[in-house]
Parts: sequence; C-alpha cells; structure tokens
Amino acid sequence: MPIPSSVDILAIGAHPDDVELGCGGTLAKHVASGHRVAILDLTRGEMGTRGTAELRDAEALEAARILGVSQRFNAGMRDGFLENSEANQRLLIAFLRAFRPRIVLATAPKDRHPDHGHASQLILDSCFKAGLKALETEWEGEVQVAHRPDHVYHYIQYYDLVPDFSVDITGYMDQKMASIQAHKSQFFDASSQEPETVISSSGFLEGIEARSREWGRAMYVTHAEGFLTERRPGVALLTDLL
Repeated sequence: MPIPSSVDILAIGAHPDDVELGCGGTLAKHVASGHRVAILDLTRGEMGTRGTAELRDAEALEAARILGVSQRFNAGMRDGFLENSEANQRLLIAFLRAFRPRIVLATAPKDRHPDHGHASQLILDSCFKAGLKALETEWEGEVQVAHRPDHVYHYIQYYDLVPDFSVDITGYMDQKMASIQAHKSQFFDASSQEPETVISSSGFLEGIEARSREWGRAMYVTHAEGFLTERRPGVALLTDLL
C-alpha cells in the first residue's frame, strides 16, 4: 500500500459513495482553494445490493478524480458489520497518523444505514486516541507519531438532520453531482437490470439537489452542504459570518 501524505482535510465514509453524497461539494471547493484533501473509505461496499466490490473500487477512483482529490484509500473493514472495535480503531488511528489531517469529516451520528452511525463513533474515538502517545501504531514497520485532528465535523446523509453550520458550495454542485454519478452501479440508470434500491430510484438524486438548495436558501446562496459539530463553533469576528 502506498504511504499517505499529510492533508488539511480527511473525509471518511463508511461506504465508497458516502463522502460524495454528504460533502462532495465542500471537498471540491477546498481542493480548488488549494487545500490538501484526501478520502478514506472504511469498507468496499461489498454487501451492497448492486454492483461488486471491484466495480465500486473503480467507481470510487473516478469520483475522486472528478472532485480533484489525489489520494483515496480503503481500509478494508467489513461492510454491513462495521464495528467500533479495538482492531478497527487501531487501523483507523494508523491512517489518521499517516494523513495527519487538521480537519476530519465524518459520517452522520445517526442514519438509515447502521454502518453510518457505527462509523461515526469509530471515527470520533479514533481521532481522540490517535493523539495518545502511549498508544503505539506502525505504518509499514515504522512507528508512527501521535496526531489528533483539531476538528471533527459530521456531514449529513439520509436522515434529515438539522445542521449546526453550512458551507456555501455554489458553483460546485455540478461537480458534486458528477462525482455521485461516477458510482454508476449505485444510482439511477434506466437501462440497469439490477434490483432497485432506495438510492437508485429516479427521485433520489433530485432530492440531493433539492436539499442543497434548501440549505443554500437559509444562508442566501444557491447551494450549500450542512454539517454537525461535536463542540460549539466560533468565529474571531462577527464579519466572518456570511
């Protein structure tokens, strides 16, 4: 496995399309602004109704290319049975210490798919423990230096959770939607012979765009993505608020 390089933002998903759906516009905007961004998928989505793990691997790389993200890794955890276990924490801590992000974007704390909520707590616990010097991890035989991210924010997924703050992604919505549609096996395709799922229905992607417009309307922009935070956000000056 190649060695991850340090980033400003690490977006973590339970499945290969979670990040694109929840925060794809935010990632694209930060890449365009010169920030170093990476994606880590915890599982390969092998329990999904549609597609295969191999196909989803290829789709994930194409989606990352569309977003402009140069690093995308997969932790190979067990899809459908994702646990906040010591083994998974140690694996994720190793990734966190390799990437050394300032900001981590995590799955929703509660959602329709149980893996999303389990991943959320796994990410929170691992981000804290990654800063413990007494907890030793290695990457390809080299002992790692402890690192705790400054911030963990949760992107919102299927459930209609109320954001603590929103990010203006006006101008990046098309890029977000293109990255989602790169996961061709999972979303609407009139010619597909695979079973229909909740997210493969024709109205699902329309709902993603509509929600982004609603979040944008609340902050007087065209499109936005909503986030939850573990601690109260603050600004240095009132003029920092949009």
